[in-house]
Amino acid sequence: MKLEQLPVTGRESETLAGPKMRALSQFYRALNNRDLELMARNWTQTEEAVMDNPVGGIKRGWPAIGAVYERLFSSAASFWFEFYDYSLHEAGDVFYAVGRERGEYASNRGKLVMSIRTSRIFRLIDGEWRQMHHHGSIDDADLLREYQRAVFEA
Repeated sequence: MKLEQLPVTGRESETLAGPKMRALSQFYRALNNRDLELMARNWTQTEEAVMDNPVGGIKRGWPAIGAVYERLFSSAASFWFEFYDYSLHEAGDVFYAVGRERGEYASNRGKLVMSIRTSRIFRLIDGEWRQMHHHGSIDDADLLREYQRAVFEA
């Protein structure tokens, strides 16, 4: 298994990346640019889509997942995230990425330096890789508490 250290930021050239990396990069481009339309294209639009993260809890189906991103994107907080120290795994029409996210989240409560364990699962649907699942966990209990406060009180 190869661990990748070059971060995925969303600023990668779409012409140089393969289809899997384009899908992963597209997610971070949508996130870091607050692009809800691009985020919707990245995720599958079926009820099979599931997200489990520190601020959204478990959400099933794009409407519930999209509502979490809509709230985040409409907040006054500034943020950026990138994916690093990851490995990619393929199983037929599914691939998954397992690694870490780092970044910053700044609100009226101050700036937080983020560190999140992250996995994302994509499925090949109609010739396009679409995200089916995301799980993110914050190990540091103090950081988790501060991040949740900052997001929910924004």
